[in-house]
Amino acid sequence: MSEILDYVLLLLLAATAIGIVRLRGLIAVVMLSGIYSLLVASLFIVLDAPDVALTEAAVGAGAATILMLGTVALTTREEKRARFRPVSFLVVVVTGLMLIYGTSSLPPFGAEDAPAQVHVGPRYLTEGYEQTGVPNIVTAVLASYRGFDTLGEVVVILSAGVGVLMLLAGRRRAQGEKGQ
Repeated sequence: MSEILDYVLLLLLAATAIGIVRLRGLIAVVMLSGIYSLLVASLFIVLDAPDVALTEAAVGAGAATILMLGTVALTTREEKRARFRPVSFLVVVVTGLMLIYGTSSLPPFGAEDAPAQVHVGPRYLTEGYEQTGVPNIVTAVLASYRGFDTLGEVVVILSAGVGVLMLLAGRRRAQGEKGQ
């Protein structure tokens, strides 16, 4: 049953991604992006990663959708037609092929002999409470072992939000000067 759900979610993700690429109306694209984020959050739930799913739902479907809707409100509602650039397409294809090649040597998903299952995971489970004093191992990993990483993620999200707001403020100011 779980495999069927995996395939259904992947099919919905693919259909949503194709819809995002094909649509020209930016509000519809923003809405589909929010749906895509919720589907990814659902996929994380299926993969037993509720903490990542909650973050994806809050940031991807929540904050990012609000920021994109604000951007669309201050700009145009229709995408301008872009011309095909072969060099850009080639860069994307080569990068995609390099990523596929780079991940081909990784162990299969969920493999019992993967380094995370053999070395890191058992150490966190056996020594986590003694080292951190936090009874919930997921909280211990996120707040203690990965504290700097989590702080870095929050700083990146904050920086992106501030950057978008600065860009929007500059555009609004430029539009005000043109109208005078």
